[in-house]
Amino acid sequence: MTTELYLIRHGETEWSANGRHTSRTDLPLTPRGEEQARALTGRLDPAEFGLILSSPRLRARQTAELAGFTGTGAPTLDDDLVEWDYGDYEGRTSAEIRELVPGWTIWDFPAPGGETAGQVRERLERVIARVRDAGVERAICFAHGHALRALTLCWLGLDLTLGDHFPLHTGTLSVLGTEKDLPALLQWNAPSHPGKA
Repeated sequence: MTTELYLIRHGETEWSANGRHTSRTDLPLTPRGEEQARALTGRLDPAEFGLILSSPRLRARQTAELAGFTGTGAPTLDDDLVEWDYGDYEGRTSAEIRELVPGWTIWDFPAPGGETAGQVRERLERVIARVRDAGVERAICFAHGHALRALTLCWLGLDLTLGDHFPLHTGTLSVLGTEKDLPALLQWNAPSHPGKA
């Protein structure tokens, strides 16, 4: 059985709105982030998913709840879905980091005190194995921008250095699956509410 894997990036937080890297800092959604999450209600029916997973971070859990994934449809929390650990760069913007390391991106440079690309790949490969081993038609993950981009690259068998080519906005829906028996990107970065970016 081939599985479609739906990816939901959490709604906006204060730090995502101003470009600050957020991994361990457990921020709630902003009112706009709550609106993004609620806009998923009706587009996604929890009963259609055989496996529902979420990062344990508040912003991902709130997004799932506001999207209607509660009660028997509440996600199982999975530590492997947390955001890339930015270490010393936590709370800083890319522009601030590039003042210290010109040309820095999380995809091409280390994050001192944080995770390596290899560590991120290892845990997201575990998520993919869990999804594939579940033997379900549809699975869904509520998580974070860089983690979901890395998961997508792992699904597609691509190098994580390509992450900059897969921008992922808050409150968006993406779908991974197969096309002609090959891993494929079926939908990418769709806004939570049709017609809104």
